Amino acid sequence: MDSTRLKEFNYCPNCGRRFHDNETACAICGIKKINTTNIGPAKARWQKLLYIQQDYPDNYVDETFLEELQKNVNVHTYKYWTLVRETSVVSQHFSSMLIFIGIFIHLYNKNITENTLIFSSTTLLVILFLIWSSKMKDIDPRFIVNRLGMIKTGILLFAILLSFSPILKTLTEETSSDTIYALTVIFFIGNVILHDYGGKITKNIRFPDSLSINLAIFASVLLASRLSSNKSVFGLLAFAVEWFALLPFFLRFLKKVSLTYFLISTVVFTIIAVLLFIPISKVVIITFCSVVFFVNFICPVWLISVQKYKNQINGPWDEAKSMFK
Repeated sequence: MDSTRLKEFNYCPNCGRRFHDNETACAICGIKKINTTNIGPAKARWQKLLYIQQDYPDNYVDETFLEELQKNVNVHTYKYWTLVRETSVVSQHFSSMLIFIGIFIHLYNKNITENTLIFSSTTLLVILFLIWSSKMKDIDPRFIVNRLGMIKTGILLFAILLSFSPILKTLTEETSSDTIYALTVIFFIGNVILHDYGGKITKNIRFPDSLSINLAIFASVLLASRLSSNKSVFGLLAFAVEWFALLPFFLRFLKKVSLTYFLISTVVFTIIAVLLFIPISKVVIITFCSVVFFVNFICPVWLISVQKYKNQINGPWDEAKSMFK
């Protein structure tokens, strides 16, 4: 025999609005907070258990379901100067790419000699290698520096570049310079997009950073094919390997060792890039400085301003996360 019983809703069953303590009906649709219905014998209370048979559909939830709703629980609040420091990685990579292009233009116009480029890049490589190999042990005591093996690998690599320089010089001889420069721009853009800005020190090159390095090296090969001598081609390609493949490892290491020195290196890179392009193009300098200012100082403000619109919802419907102690 059916019986009448009172059922009190915490949420409106029609529109989902939560009732206040002093409300008797929903202010939107008029559904009463306490509903008198002929619903038959009282059912057993629903339990949030999957391993027992209950008189409820599988997708049933009771009125307490939304009480466990949480918003923006794990949202990290950003600080402006922290973001400025972190975005310096991007402007530093922009600067390094512009430095390489500036050195190519000066080498092409014979403002600097290939001997100067080879000597200065080799000296810089040796100094950075000695700093890295001596300090890397402090970061990871398990790290073993095989200096002799690395030196042999480096000599072999540069010997291969030297032997292939005549081939690389004539590789794109029949291709117009406009096509070469257009492809170079495309490859450098791909390098900027795919570059690893994470700053994590790893022993191996990961994807997509490996693709980013390959794009930069291929762009360097295209630029080197426009040079007049085999020695110039070797000097530019050796500098490209050091600049795009080896230098990022040292910069990540430097950021780990000292953030202050890393920021100083970013400022130095920016100044060198500007100085190299002063006799080349004022428009490039203005564009470059505008991009650096936008990335370093405007984008952090932009990110902080849109963070208030973030609405991350967590509740009982989320998967359980294992916690190991």
